Amino acid sequence: MQLSRLQIVRARIPLAIAVATLALGSAQAAEAPPANAASAPASAITVIHCAHLLDTVAGKMLGATSIVVDGQRIREVVAGSVSRDGATVIDMPANDTCLPGLIDSHTHLTMQFSKSTYSDQFRLNPADYAIASTVFARRTLLAGFTTVRNVGDDHNESIALRNAVNAGEVPGPRIFSAGQFIGTTGGHADPTDGYNWALQGDPGPKDGIINSPADAWKAVRQHYKDGADLIKIMPSGGVLDESSSAENPQMTIEEIKAVVTAAHDYGFTVAAHAHGAEAIRRAVLGGVDSIEHGTFMNDEDMQLMKQHGTWYVPTIIAGEFVMAKAKEGWYPPQVARKALEVGPKIMATAGRAYKAGVKIAFGTDAGVYPHGENAQEFVYMVQAGIPPIVAIQAATMHAAELLKHDKDFGSVSAGKYADVIAVPGNPLADIALMKNVDFVMKAGTVYKQNGEPTGAALESSLAM
Repeated sequence: MQLSRLQIVRARIPLAIAVATLALGSAQAAEAPPANAASAPASAITVIHCAHLLDTVAGKMLGATSIVVDGQRIREVVAGSVSRDGATVIDMPANDTCLPGLIDSHTHLTMQFSKSTYSDQFRLNPADYAIASTVFARRTLLAGFTTVRNVGDDHNESIALRNAVNAGEVPGPRIFSAGQFIGTTGGHADPTDGYNWALQGDPGPKDGIINSPADAWKAVRQHYKDGADLIKIMPSGGVLDESSSAENPQMTIEEIKAVVTAAHDYGFTVAAHAHGAEAIRRAVLGGVDSIEHGTFMNDEDMQLMKQHGTWYVPTIIAGEFVMAKAKEGWYPPQVARKALEVGPKIMATAGRAYKAGVKIAFGTDAGVYPHGENAQEFVYMVQAGIPPIVAIQAATMHAAELLKHDKDFGSVSAGKYADVIAVPGNPLADIALMKNVDFVMKAGTVYKQNGEPTGAALESSLAM
C-alpha cells in the first residue's frame, strides 16, 4: 500500500547524495548484519537481570533470568540472578518483561505520509527524504524495533541509510533494504504515475520499471549492483497511488518468475506487494518469498501459500490508518475510494489466514502511518484473532526466518545478537504493552533505559 514514487525525474539525484552513498559503500547488510559502530567493545561484559523473560522459541513466559552479553552478542542465558566478574549489571524493574528485539518486515523509512504528500513530490528532493529518514530510523529503534526490512524507496535512500546506521553515523535499526521498487509501466511502482504526459517519460529497468522477463533480469542485476539486500515487486495495484484499482494484476506470471529466478540466483529473497487474489496467485506460483498486504486473498491463495511455504505480511495498521484518513479527507477521490475498500478487509483476511495455517511475519507498512507507532500492529493482530504469543513470535523468530537470519536474531539465545527490549508488564495478558517499550538494546548497546533515550540514541559514535 505504498505511495506513488515521489519524484519527477529519477535521474535528478543530487550529487551530494550520490557522493555520500558511494562514500558509505554498498556492502550488503544481508551478508552479515553488522551492529551499529557504537556497540560495546568485544571484551565488554554486561549482565541484564530480567524479572521475566518471554521465550519466543518455546512460546512461554520464564521467571527471573540473567542475560550475559559479551560485546555484540549474547554469551549465555541463565535462570535466576547471576553475576560475572567485571560485568556491568542492568537490573530491570520488577514488573518488566524482557523480549527479543522486534522485527518489522515491512517499512518505508525514507517517507512518511501526510496531507501534503501529493504536492510534496513536486517540491522535495531526494536529499530531503534521506535526511528525514534518519529521524524515522531513530524513532523506530526507540520503539523497540532493532531490525527492519525496508521494502522499497525512490532513489535507494534506504541503502545509504542502512550504510550510515552500520557505520555508526546514525542511530537506527538493522536495515535490510530492497532499494527501489520493481513494477510495470503505469503500475504501483511507476514513478510518474498520475503525472501529465509531458512529465511521464518512459522509465525502464534502471528505474525499477519492467515490461518483460528480460527487463526483469536487468532490474534485479541493477539492484545487485546498487547494493540492495532483497527485491520488492508490485504484481498488483496499490491504494495510495493515483490509479483506479488496488487489486488488478499488473505483472505477468512470466515476469514474476523471471524476477524470482534472477533474485534467487543473486541470493535475494522476493517480497510481493499484492492486494488482489489473482495477483497473489501469480506471485505465489511465481515463487516469491512473501506476500505483502494480501487484502483480497481467497481460500485458493491461502492453500497455495501453505503448499509453497510463502510467508504472509498483513500490515493491518496501514489498512486501518488509510481508512480513517480517507474519512477525514486526506486523499484525492480515487485514492479515498480504494482506501475505503481495502481498509476494512485487511484485518479479517489476517484472521482467516492465521486460522488457515498460513505462515505470518510481522510487518506494518510504516511510513503510510507515522513511524514509531509500529507496535499498534500487535493490537490489531490480536483483534483479528491471532493469539498474543503468535503475534509476538511473528515479530521475532518468524520475521527472522523470513529474513533468513534466525541464527542471528529473533530470540534471546546464546550466540545471537544482543537485541533485547523490555515492556512494563506481561504482554501476553495485555498486548497493548508492546507500545510502551522502556528498554532497548541493539547488538549490546543500550539505546533506551527507564523509558528514556540514552546517549547512544542521540549521538554519533563516528569520529569526524
